[in-house]
Amino acid sequence: MLTLPVRLDRADPRPLGTQLADQVRRLVLDGVLDRGDRMPSSRRLAADLGVSRSVVEQAFDQLLAEGWLEARQGSGTWVAGGAGAEGAARPARRRAPAPTRPLVMLDAGTPWIDPRHEAVWRRAWREVSSATPPRGYDDARGLLELRTLVAERLGRTRGLAVDADRVRITGGTGAGLRHLLAVLPRGPVAVEDPGYRAAVATVLESGRTVRDLPALEPVHDLAGCVAAYTTPAHQHPLGRVMPAADRLTLLATARRDGALVVEDDYDSEFRYDVAPVPALATLDREQVAYLGTASKSILPSLRLGWTVVPDRLLDAFDRHRDLIHDAPPWPVQRAMVTLLRDGYVDAVVRSARRVYAERAPRVVAALEPYGELAGPVAGMYSTWLLPHARAARARAAAEEAGFRVNLLRDYCRTARLSGLVVGFGGPTDEELDRALAELVGSLSGARR
Repeated sequence: MLTLPVRLDRADPRPLGTQLADQVRRLVLDGVLDRGDRMPSSRRLAADLGVSRSVVEQAFDQLLAEGWLEARQGSGTWVAGGAGAEGAARPARRRAPAPTRPLVMLDAGTPWIDPRHEAVWRRAWREVSSATPPRGYDDARGLLELRTLVAERLGRTRGLAVDADRVRITGGTGAGLRHLLAVLPRGPVAVEDPGYRAAVATVLESGRTVRDLPALEPVHDLAGCVAAYTTPAHQHPLGRVMPAADRLTLLATARRDGALVVEDDYDSEFRYDVAPVPALATLDREQVAYLGTASKSILPSLRLGWTVVPDRLLDAFDRHRDLIHDAPPWPVQRAMVTLLRDGYVDAVVRSARRVYAERAPRVVAALEPYGELAGPVAGMYSTWLLPHARAARARAAAEEAGFRVNLLRDYCRTARLSGLVVGFGGPTDEELDRALAELVGSLSGARR
């Protein structure tokens, strides 16, 4: 009987049973577990992993329902699809295939990058190479010229009237969130469920607990929480825009209960059905800390973002960053100055918006017969509600063909939702068509 090479992480926000089921699926897909292998008993595996037997049984029940495992009367649990009766010869174990090429990401965060703008990149880096770097450590607030350009753009595109003195340049939204948590009192942080997994991990790493906020409901209670993290322009990952009434309710609740609202505005500019909704921070700049990023509009590997910090937290925010010598690299900031100053960012956003507006209907036409849209299609992905077993099979089929598609359940903590989160920013048109064909083939039952 096998010993499973799995490890459960109690710091992971996902339930232990979900972690175990995910790892068993991965072992089967990688060829570590072969069809016809007998699984350890739930009692033995629970003892090996140091968890209750119910955790293992929950995982096995899920995998049985999805068809990854099969139960044989009086004989235990086996990897599905192997030899029939116990004692019959089993097929030789496959070696895990050597990796050939990276998976094409159809996730919610990989944007489309217009290859026609390579010349602009080269010009930006030429300017960096001819500029004089600072003699000492970088200003932790960010380059003044960059903060000025970001403030101008926030006013023009997000309706957020701020000056450079209120803008702080960071290493992305995750860095901005970490710095905010460092200057807030101790206490839980409320995060949308389902929601952005990196935000949950950041809160947990700060030593705080996470309180789940049902993503599609108004927020009436933040008692005891020091902050509430939200994605109001395009809820991640369900896609809904937070209604005006819910925005006002959230702000009123936060004021009453003394919680900071952290607004992650991660892909707000990519609406192609209506004009972008103004930032939540426009309604109350002192109650809301605003997080923005260049990852979705320009390039994820820049690792550059900005935070608009409420006045009451600004001094503490700056002292914390000075203390730890935190600042994005000076060359990256200088390049970003060129990209903003020369209109490159606006051009990229316009180009990407056109591409997403063309791709979104193709994704909807392909998947609408098999699932229900969780929210309006905007940005660079769409989320589809469907039974978890079907979603898992479709994801496995896509991965076997070289594509990574995320499961909605992986974004959930207590929410009982399942389906697929299908991004369409990262692939080429031809790759997107092939990925959709794999998903449709699995969901329609054409491939088993």
